[in-house]
Amino acid sequence: MQKSERLVLRLAIFSRFLLISLIVTWRFLYPPYDSSAQLNPSCLSSSSTADDLSHLKEADRVLWPRAGAAIEGSVVWDSVYFVRIAECGYEYEQTYAFLPLLPLSISLLSRSVFAPLIPVIGYRAVLALSGYVLNNIAFVLAAIYFYKLSFLILKDSAASLQASVLFCFNPASIFYSSIYSESLYALFSLCGLFYLFSGSNYVAFLLLGVCGTARSNGAIHAGYFCFKALLQAYDAITNKNSISFALQAIVGGAAYSICLFVPFAAFQAYGYYNICVCASNGLRPWCNSRVPNLYGYLQSHYWGVGFLRYFEVKQLPNFLLASPILAIAIASVIYYASLLQQTLQSYRMASDSMTDPHGKDNCQEIIYSDNSSASVEFKGNHKLQRRKSAFKASASEKFHYAKHEMDSFIKFKQGYCSVLVFPFILHLGFMTFIAFFVMHVQVATRFLSASPPIYWFASYVMLSPGTTSRRVGFVIWSYSIAYILLGSLLFSNFYPFT
Repeated sequence: MQKSERLVLRLAIFSRFLLISLIVTWRFLYPPYDSSAQLNPSCLSSSSTADDLSHLKEADRVLWPRAGAAIEGSVVWDSVYFVRIAECGYEYEQTYAFLPLLPLSISLLSRSVFAPLIPVIGYRAVLALSGYVLNNIAFVLAAIYFYKLSFLILKDSAASLQASVLFCFNPASIFYSSIYSESLYALFSLCGLFYLFSGSNYVAFLLLGVCGTARSNGAIHAGYFCFKALLQAYDAITNKNSISFALQAIVGGAAYSICLFVPFAAFQAYGYYNICVCASNGLRPWCNSRVPNLYGYLQSHYWGVGFLRYFEVKQLPNFLLASPILAIAIASVIYYASLLQQTLQSYRMASDSMTDPHGKDNCQEIIYSDNSSASVEFKGNHKLQRRKSAFKASASEKFHYAKHEMDSFIKFKQGYCSVLVFPFILHLGFMTFIAFFVMHVQVATRFLSASPPIYWFASYVMLSPGTTSRRVGFVIWSYSIAYILLGSLLFSNFYPFT
């Protein structure tokens, strides 16, 4: 396992150097479509750190102005928001759509580790450099924990390694090497889930709580605590015959789940206080709502996000752009469901084998033998009692059969059809639905890129024998390489890409 981890570490580092090299190459060969990223007006607040260091922004005060300008020019798309927030704080209403973990981390790094570089390349360039270094290191760590989590869930070293390699070169790789929140989200999500399924609930809760400050969908991890609580409750009832332990597990899981929404809710309250309570130019429309929903209003008002709002003919190219990742996500869910059905069917056949060649159910004999009085009355040929006994036996048999299937499902904890994969499949299914019907669909490539089942499914298909698996593997790798090349070219030069 340590050997595999070292291999994943080397591949993760290599993939980041590859992405950075591609970004630099494309920026050198082609001029950016939009050069407005270098425009940087003064902060609205006079007490910000940026104004305290404003004398270091001027070109004649910086030792390497060209290097600083090149780094600042690489800040494109949403990276502009993150760097601006790190520099000036939350100045405008729409900036509250970007959660604080990444800009806060960038700000801290620029004031500490990279502070000596401010006189060399300028303060805003140092902010951007801090973001690049932070996210690339975070991705490398996320890749390691991706392998750890995969091996813990699947109990399959070959599939775990193959899935980790796919993650290192995933189609959304450009965003993990840019100033976006994907790397930090993936790191705390994968790390938190690893500790959760390892039994460290408190560590997992802290890590997943931090994950909720990176992206809004981090709060969805609450479902994993619910799943684990249900498993513990089922074990307490069936094996330990203890209702109190079951209630304790459910209450604890519910408490963890509810508390995971606190970081996101606290940030929304922070925005409400700044925009609605301390407003000097009148209240915004969402401030007067019965339940003020800042994040929902921003997504709808500024980005046009909403159910079926993106279903327009002109958006067909974006649906095509997102179709590969959506197809893989849907196939991952269907493949798990089919494997689960086959597994339960095999247990059903094993259960049916308990019936003797004459068609007499041995399980039913055991049920009847537990009740001697019913057996006597049955032999006495009393019709009414026979019906009651048959009904009781049938109900008991069905309950015994259902419990047998549930026990078989829960105890199966290896491979892709493991019960531990089930919450990941539910998570992926929910996020796929949101990406297709609610969000800007092209964002699905990076929105789903941190979902482990996508890579687990692909790894098992690619490792299975036969020519079909080789063809599928070729298609998946071609898709990843094409999107890495296309994304590094378009995104880094301010052209639209997911």
